[in-house]
Amino acid sequence: MCGQFAKFCQNLRQNIKLLRERTRNIMSEQQQKRGVFIVFEGCDRAGKTTQCKQLVNKLNDAGHSAQFMNFPDRTTQCGHLINGYLTRKDDFTDEGIHLMFTLNRWEKMKEMEKLLRSGVHLIVDRYSFSGVAFSAAKGLDMEWCKAPEAGLLKPDLVILLTLSPEAIAKRGGFGDERYEVAEFQKRVMQKYAVLKDDQYWMEVDADKKFEDLTLDLYKITTDTINRSGSKTLRKLW
Repeated sequence: MCGQFAKFCQNLRQNIKLLRERTRNIMSEQQQKRGVFIVFEGCDRAGKTTQCKQLVNKLNDAGHSAQFMNFPDRTTQCGHLINGYLTRKDDFTDEGIHLMFTLNRWEKMKEMEKLLRSGVHLIVDRYSFSGVAFSAAKGLDMEWCKAPEAGLLKPDLVILLTLSPEAIAKRGGFGDERYEVAEFQKRVMQKYAVLKDDQYWMEVDADKKFEDLTLDLYKITTDTINRSGSKTLRKLW
């Protein structure tokens, strides 16, 4: 009887030890997981902002912690100047406005990194790639445009929403701001093609029903969360 009891106690201690090890491993995995950083790019009026906000709502409803951001952020001091330029109230040189767009992103980098490290997924409407593509489409050297963006956080995924110029022109509000000219938007898409990196870029056709596109983007996002949550944060270029 004593021998059986001793064996029982030994097995119990081993099981408790295994349980503790598994608990530590689970806690370690949870601590290592960070938020994923997903950027939406594309021409103006392709539906990026609406889809980003819908995606954040679906993620939060499903129990994730997600936050929407967009660039330019027009609430900052630099953002106010950019807004004046985009709405044709102010004017700057092409080089000057490019550097303002870049500064606008640097203003948010510490906040973005803190959120990602705390486990919040960031769904971002436009980022450095827009800045480079739009400025290069105006004739600026692409490498010059990329230089001040170097060191900013690199997204886990860039989703490029594609839509024909004809379809974009039919969308409400097109033409209200400075860059919303069909021929210019075409040049922007050509610059995106140069920037595209198949390792972390994905093209998605936005010419479909809103709900169908939302479902496609949600699946892509959750797949990215499952794949990228334990990877270290990287920097651009």
